[in-house]
Amino acid sequence: QVQLVESGGGLVQPGGSLRLSCAASGRRISIRVMGWYRQAPGKQRELVAAITSIGSTNYADSVKGRFTISRDNAKNTVYLQMNSLKPEDTAVYYCNAKALLVDAWGQGTLVTVSS
Repeated sequence: QVQLVESGGGLVQPGGSLRLSCAASGRRISIRVMGWYRQAPGKQRELVAAITSIGSTNYADSVKGRFTISRDNAKNTVYLQMNSLKPEDTAVYYCNAKALLVDAWGQGTLVTVSS
């Protein structure tokens, strides 16, 4: 099994920044893709950003140019730098890791963008 532990959420004003971290631990596996999803109240969970083991990235259109995903393969850790945050970015953010026969999720961390 793979366990994911997220950190870095909180309350921030519009225009501010936050950095989320997610560390994977447990069974030694080669994680192919790590990513961040979010779910706002009353909405479906959506992909925010993802990164492969070789550094290829994918972003939701709504966060392009504002969010940056990065990854430390040696530490099995993924980061999400969020800049120019907007109230519509308010959601619970979930870390995800995909590998052969593995699709693991973190417990979620709340990001609230409000003045």
